[in-house]
Amino acid sequence: MVPVSVRKRQALEALEARITTCRRCPRLVEWRERVAREKRASFAGEEYWGRPVPGFGDPQARVLVLGLAPAAHGGNRTGRVFTGDRSGDWLFASMHRTGFANQPESYARDDGLQLEGAFIAAAVRCAPPANKPLPSERDNCLPYAAEELELLEPAVILCLGLFAWNAACTLLGVRPRPRFGHAVEFRVDDGPVLLGCYHPSQQNTFTGKLTEPMTDAVFARARELATL
Repeated sequence: MVPVSVRKRQALEALEARITTCRRCPRLVEWRERVAREKRASFAGEEYWGRPVPGFGDPQARVLVLGLAPAAHGGNRTGRVFTGDRSGDWLFASMHRTGFANQPESYARDDGLQLEGAFIAAAVRCAPPANKPLPSERDNCLPYAAEELELLEPAVILCLGLFAWNAACTLLGVRPRPRFGHAVEFRVDDGPVLLGCYHPSQQNTFTGKLTEPMTDAVFARARELATL
């Protein structure tokens, strides 16, 4: 009998292949490819990914970390969500401190980062202009997250920001939507616990709205909830 982890891995790999070739949203296709051609000066010598960015992590994860979308010069450059941008620096450092990641930073797809007990994905898989996906673009993309949820069956969905929180509510059919907040918990009937966390954007981390202890506490709580 094929182990569950192998079956999941194969299914996730097949899903990844479909995600990375998606062209459903013309505006996002044009933007992600233009950014990849024009590049940021500091990354001029790098080859940008310039495609939709799949989720990644432990196929046996009990915690799904859900973000908004890849950054134009982060995941859209590296091909891995949160890798190569300031938000990711903050996120992976916390995940390392709380035992979900084997190293505190990630700068490239082949940098050796491994997640244990966690899987990271974004509600929208292409970098959007001004980091603001349209509702139609979100709706085009959410079926991919729905497939990941079905395959992973996580006990906890850790939502990074309001956009991810609302996306998770949509995926799980939660109505009315519970109010988002940092460390807010909502248990879905016969489903996972939604756990809120302020997004690790510089807007939040530079202003002190989100601190390292706050982030670590949320990940520690995610681990606790996942073992209940």
